[in-house]
Amino acid sequence: MPIAIEFFVQYAYVILFTWVLLEQLGIPIPTTPALLTVGTLSAAHKLHASFSLAAVVVACLLADSVWWWLGRRFGGKVVKLVCRLSLEASACVKKTEGYFGRRGGVTLLFAKFVPGLNTLAPPVAGQTGMSYPKFLVMDGLGALIWGSAYIFAGRFFGDIAKRNAAFFHWMGRFAGVLFVLLVIGFLVQKIWRQRKFLLSVRELRLDASELKKMIDTALEDGTVAPFIVDLRHPLDYLPDPRVLPGAVRIQPAELEKQHDQIPRDRDVVLYCTCPSEETSAKVALRLHKLGIYRVRPLKGGFDGWKQAGYPLEEYVEPASTGSKLAVSA
Repeated sequence: MPIAIEFFVQYAYVILFTWVLLEQLGIPIPTTPALLTVGTLSAAHKLHASFSLAAVVVACLLADSVWWWLGRRFGGKVVKLVCRLSLEASACVKKTEGYFGRRGGVTLLFAKFVPGLNTLAPPVAGQTGMSYPKFLVMDGLGALIWGSAYIFAGRFFGDIAKRNAAFFHWMGRFAGVLFVLLVIGFLVQKIWRQRKFLLSVRELRLDASELKKMIDTALEDGTVAPFIVDLRHPLDYLPDPRVLPGAVRIQPAELEKQHDQIPRDRDVVLYCTCPSEETSAKVALRLHKLGIYRVRPLKGGFDGWKQAGYPLEEYVEPASTGSKLAVSA
């Protein structure tokens, strides 16, 4: 047996526990290759699948409990920090809050299968006020389902490989190389997706100073100001319920449904709280496909505008979203 495999087998449970713990704490290292490798080695009876699964669940509970407490204590600040650390910008704050808004604690049962949602779900659970006992149960079940899926997938692959002695011997000989290639492949894929997404955002977004100038020019000349849409989730209103001057609060799904009422004769500016303007960018791209081309996300979102010292105003809820859109259009 190669030295690398002997070392891995000897300290497998410690390595697996540490690997999963670090990944769940937010360090962008892919865990899937490790789980598949452990499952495959269990087929050769070098490791116990049950012990491996126990290490995975305990590591998840420890890391996720830290994030739950931080979310409970510091709220949205921690959620945004996790979003910045994640390689999955396309699964940012808004997506996670949307899952919790629709499914509540059940989100934790499948969160680890969704890129980005994996690390974001625990602090959002704490932010939303989920009790710790309930969190432990739901998160533990989610970790058990997640770990079982990949470990037993590796076990299934190992059982098939055992039927071909030559292939099984070759796989054991080069298992270390295959593992490294799997890890590199996962990292490259995530980095490529992140880069592709960020490039699409940069092509559309505008600076807070540009928007401020557009608003001031409209006031001075008596022209029509940009149509500004606040896409923040209700949870994001709690720290600061104010909005940009003249902004309308509309959830992304509602905005797309009422796209025919969005003005085409002026700029439509979208903003959220994601550090990478994830929600604004996605909605902007969708509206582009619907024929609304003068739509752009605000760079830095709500926080960027606020940090620049630009004015904010109290929001007056309209009679209905539809009527608000109609009047503004």
